[in-house]
Amino acid sequence: MAKSLREVLSGSLTENELKRVRAFDIVGDIAVLKLPEELLPKKKLIGEGVLKVHRNVKTVLLQTTPVRGEFRTREFEVLAGEPRTKTIHRESGCEFKVDLARVYFSPRLAYERMRIARMVTEGEVVTNLFAGVGCYSIVLAKHSEVGKVYSIDKNPEAFRLMCENIRLNRVGGKVVPLLGDAGDVVKKGLEGKADRVLMPLPEFSRNFIDIAVSALKPEGGVIHFYDVGEEPDPFSPSIEFLSEKICKKKFKIKVLERRIIRSYAVRCYHVVLDLLLQR
Repeated sequence: MAKSLREVLSGSLTENELKRVRAFDIVGDIAVLKLPEELLPKKKLIGEGVLKVHRNVKTVLLQTTPVRGEFRTREFEVLAGEPRTKTIHRESGCEFKVDLARVYFSPRLAYERMRIARMVTEGEVVTNLFAGVGCYSIVLAKHSEVGKVYSIDKNPEAFRLMCENIRLNRVGGKVVPLLGDAGDVVKKGLEGKADRVLMPLPEFSRNFIDIAVSALKPEGGVIHFYDVGEEPDPFSPSIEFLSEKICKKKFKIKVLERRIIRSYAVRCYHVVLDLLLQR
């Protein structure tokens, strides 16, 4: 499809400009672009080009701010198509209602969500500290024999959409949506319940590691810890941090797997460590 887009834009952009049109995300029927400053004068042409090439796309958005704020949202400009930020995204046999202007969502985590689902064993209790619109929780409920998923988020709009998505995917018997700060919610009734804890927001994981440990059953369990790592060693700083924190809780820690999920910037990565905690 990149070749087709190049063909559509070749009369409007120079060769050097074409090289600057980076890969973009497609969420449902919305394409989300990031463009360098020098291409902004031609942003409408590029948006129309994407609309022509991707017949399933009805809206093309330009991301105009980085992800920011307590709820990790961003702002957009409509470049082409229908003026909206709401859509339904389909992934792994699930459907997710999303409003890109009011909640955080990334289609690039689809593999990671299924990877976790394949690790869950029958009857497990899972606590998801940063659930968003419910993607991890619902994929687990649809593709594993999980017993219960406690699905927490503090963004009221994400919580509302999560509740809709739970109904839409018919997983209400397994996924329990909870509105509030993860620390407060765990302390008020989820301590010592989980076999597995998900921490899928790397920006917040270090601040919540004590909460994640307290959410595990007394004998321990698995924590999926997401962090930001940099070259030349994306993992050692995370492991050092975790070892110090978790040893204070009188747990032994074993790293089951470590992997780079995606690149954030030059030499900077979104990483995950699967941790087994045992007494």
